[in-house]
Amino acid sequence: MEKQICFLIDDDEDDREIFTMALENANESYTCVEAINGREALELLAKDTAFSPNFIFIDLNMPYLSGKECLQHLKKDSRFSNTPIIIYTTSSYSKDVEETRHLGAAHFLVKPAGMTVLTNALTKVLNKEPLPYYLDYSETTITQ
Repeated sequence: MEKQICFLIDDDEDDREIFTMALENANESYTCVEAINGREALELLAKDTAFSPNFIFIDLNMPYLSGKECLQHLKKDSRFSNTPIIIYTTSSYSKDVEETRHLGAAHFLVKPAGMTVLTNALTKVLNKEPLPYYLDYSETTITQ
């Protein structure tokens, strides 16, 4: 079976490593491709037009090109019109939640503190379970 792809755009090395491990635990049929900021992500996508991730996860606070700016660029690209784009951030600021919803993100996932919680969250997202837009795991459960 061909590997499914999650494209993670995040400038924090530790967060990328934790995400990759949780992804492997959540579903072994997925692999993680990483970019360290929005600019690098867009350059990769421009160079490799055949690259078609199944999910895209974007951190909000990154150098060079913010997560919101990156989201805007991705939503303009017809290759990703059916690709769920999930904001993956430490922010729980209501303005960020509303702005990214308006820009077309599929979910707003507040980065959970633990590996098990993140693994469970990714399992639900990858299985395309019906979930609310705002996913906050500070209480280790999904809030509606």
